[in-house]
Amino acid sequence: MSDHRSVCIVTGGGAGIGRACVRRFADEGYGVLFGDVSEADGAATLTETMSVDREVMFRAGDVSRDETCREWADVAQKRWGRIDTLVANAGARVYGSILDATDADWERILAVNLKGVAQSCKAVLPTMIAQGSGSIVIISSANALIGREEMPLYDATKAAVLSLVRSLAVAHGKDGIRVNAVCPGFTVTDFHERRATADGVSPEQLREQTKGYALLGRPAEPVEVASAVYFLSSAEASMITGQSLMVDGGFSATGAR
Repeated sequence: MSDHRSVCIVTGGGAGIGRACVRRFADEGYGVLFGDVSEADGAATLTETMSVDREVMFRAGDVSRDETCREWADVAQKRWGRIDTLVANAGARVYGSILDATDADWERILAVNLKGVAQSCKAVLPTMIAQGSGSIVIISSANALIGREEMPLYDATKAAVLSLVRSLAVAHGKDGIRVNAVCPGFTVTDFHERRATADGVSPEQLREQTKGYALLGRPAEPVEVASAVYFLSSAEASMITGQSLMVDGGFSATGAR
């Protein structure tokens, strides 16, 4: 089946930046298929975004599994007949120093943050190549470029996907496919709100505590990152590929927290 909608796949669309991207693309009239490892988060996003004039589908699964990525692409292609945008957002976190890191820590974060991103791209590329068009936006991090001591494994994988962006842009520009990255700074997502709540800190208190972050004096909201993602995927960015857009309130300009 196909219709005239543009089509977007969002990985890790169950919460945070991913959920904001699902909502933004659905609001713009896209058919959206999103995946997430959390069925509960996925169901909540689906409930929030479904309406009579939106087409949104959810599939649970782990992005680190190649067959999961292929299934998501196949479902979207069969439902709408095309894939215009991939937002490769799914990610895992590991805290602690290199000295603390275990084999399991490395295997998990590489499987999700690097291999999972690459496999997501691999899954959509055949359809985009056949169409002669497409846009891939990978969610990296401002800390891919700005060092810190508490999350070296995470930051290393986020730096690695910037290399992937450049390689895919070079390989598939001739196919009419653009590949870019968005690098958010600190963004108040469901993850941070849940973590703060577990420590007895409300979402309002969390935002108060993070006032003064970067040059604009506050962290980002997921919707602001989603706006940058949508811009890079849209015709307004038709001459942009192989680039990394910092969405960090100026954090990367100074490195000041």
